Amino acid sequence: MLKYEIKHKTEYTFLGLFTGAGGLDLGFELEGFHHTESNEILDYAVNTLEFNRPDWNIVHDDVRNYTPSFKKGLDVLLAGFPCQGFSLGGNRNENDERNTLYKEVIRIADYMKPRVIVMENVLNLRTMKFPETGKPFAQQISDELSAIGYTTKFDFFRVSQHGVPQTRRRFIFIAYKVGSLNHFRFPIPKKDTSIRDFIFELGQNSKIELPNHNPEWGFKSHVHTETGESFDINEIAIPIRLSRTASEGNPIRNFDTPFPAIDTATVWGWAKGNVTAKRIEKNRENSKFVRNPNSKAKLWRINASQIRSFTAREYARLQTFPDDWIFYGKSKRELQLQIGNAVPVIFAKTIASTVRQALEVLDGKKKVEIEEGEQILLF
Repeated sequence: MLKYEIKHKTEYTFLGLFTGAGGLDLGFELEGFHHTESNEILDYAVNTLEFNRPDWNIVHDDVRNYTPSFKKGLDVLLAGFPCQGFSLGGNRNENDERNTLYKEVIRIADYMKPRVIVMENVLNLRTMKFPETGKPFAQQISDELSAIGYTTKFDFFRVSQHGVPQTRRRFIFIAYKVGSLNHFRFPIPKKDTSIRDFIFELGQNSKIELPNHNPEWGFKSHVHTETGESFDINEIAIPIRLSRTASEGNPIRNFDTPFPAIDTATVWGWAKGNVTAKRIEKNRENSKFVRNPNSKAKLWRINASQIRSFTAREYARLQTFPDDWIFYGKSKRELQLQIGNAVPVIFAKTIASTVRQALEVLDGKKKVEIEEGEQILLF
């Protein structure tokens, strides 16, 4: 059972924008921050939030219509604003209307004057240009935060180096009132986190009962083959990629490395018994389901005695959601959208820890020293 304990609570507060399934907000709660309010537009994500945290105040509305119910005294404003217009997994369109939703964060920050603003997105904010100024979006956002009185620090992170078993990379802005948190430092990377402790048991034992977990062998596919061939019952199930068959990366994964990034589109699963993966030339003139007739890429084909796709709980494990966090949706697609778009909970908690420590130093609850060029926080 994957579960976490909430750290000793503080009086520090947070408010969440673009909350989705709650990964960023939950990470701050686990670090002891007090929830005040969250805003989210998607019906099924709101259902997820309200079920898991009935005591949270969830405002179900478009952020462009949203004004927080209180104004003064907020410590941290959270915002994982939409990444689809920036992401390589999306259209990467500089004119996508979602790209300017960060301006709603700045509007609300200017209204509420939080002590700290935490914004999360994808790496492409470093290079993609804001159409009106030609500046990279990261610099444009920083400049607009500066205009309302905030200093900004930003950096990108490989979350496998911060307790999450996937190579997903995220871009984090930390903005604070000018002159207040100059001692803030981002977390230091650690050793990569492997997937073994998160999903191994779920692949081997189909009888484990967990929310959003209904494993069913018998994957139906036009490209991969479940042979039904007999196999040694002691053979372990191994994780595989079932979609994006033109990818250069081998679809068979091992348990002692991080997983690739969990997103909203790639289908992953398990294979057991006589597992093979090979690349073939596809007949793009006469075959069915030809997406790119001009492509020369070879495609991966998996054969195994048994194949099944990941359950929502297995995806959630890789995003470090606790097992008692239940996702609601009318389809597998709605579940995967919530999970894939979320900030990994443990990464969010790591960021929350650095913010909490910086606030405690500012408020005289901790002392800070500089030792050999590195910042050391003293409890």
